[in-house]
Amino acid sequence: MQPVQLAGHALPPIGQGTWHMGEDPDRRQDEIAALRLGLELGLTVIDTAEMYADGESEQVVAQAIRGVTDPFYLVSKVYPHNASRDGVVKACERSLKRLGVEHLDLYLLHWPGQYPLEDTLEGFERLRDAGKIAAWGLSNFDVPDLQGVALNGCATQQVLYNPEARGVEFDLLPWAEQRGMPVMAYCPLGQGGRFLDHPALQRIAARLTVTPAEVCLAWVIRSGHVMAIPKAVDPVHVRLNARAAQLTLAPEDLAALDAAFPPPGRKQRLRMV
Repeated sequence: MQPVQLAGHALPPIGQGTWHMGEDPDRRQDEIAALRLGLELGLTVIDTAEMYADGESEQVVAQAIRGVTDPFYLVSKVYPHNASRDGVVKACERSLKRLGVEHLDLYLLHWPGQYPLEDTLEGFERLRDAGKIAAWGLSNFDVPDLQGVALNGCATQQVLYNPEARGVEFDLLPWAEQRGMPVMAYCPLGQGGRFLDHPALQRIAARLTVTPAEVCLAWVIRSGHVMAIPKAVDPVHVRLNARAAQLTLAPEDLAALDAAFPPPGRKQRLRMV
């Protein structure tokens, strides 16, 4: 497992997403158990947001990390409409209360919004100075959104990235790598795993005696500069996600996936879900 260097931490290349967690009370115990299992298996990065289930996702995370003594890395995100200089501070304090912690390891602006980015970053710095966050970053920002903005201190960019959504490879991934900024890939298996039955993924998985999802995750993290944060509630899926961090794809596998899911040949509009 090659760690991803993020804000001075060597982190596992696969973490745990929580989008849609907290929406169904009947699934809460399964969600808590899945996150705890992931932590036990080394998936120590947990990503959540105040948006997810109107804060209920953060409360699921709170229950999952309660009593955990081994180190973990906690990430949350602020709504753009809460991201004014003062609003971002108040939003973070609400997230901390829901999560039951005193500080976040990483706090992200969820997507561009109505407030100037410089105002949000000022709020982030106030939070960092107060010890309420250790680092900050951005989510769903494209390269043009970042021109002319002083991004000293930006720890990461979080974007949609999987074999079916490769547009960021044209400019955003190189841009981030040149600045030593790792990227966090959300929806690394797509939405609902719609493309996992593609023959190319199936053939590679069969040859390696793994699942197409494992192949996909190994592909996402292949550079060493990208961390995948898939969501899983089924314990089988959690274990497969953890196992994928040990999988290395051969050059012929990567070539087959390039043929099946061609890399971008031109600038594309940043995709979001």
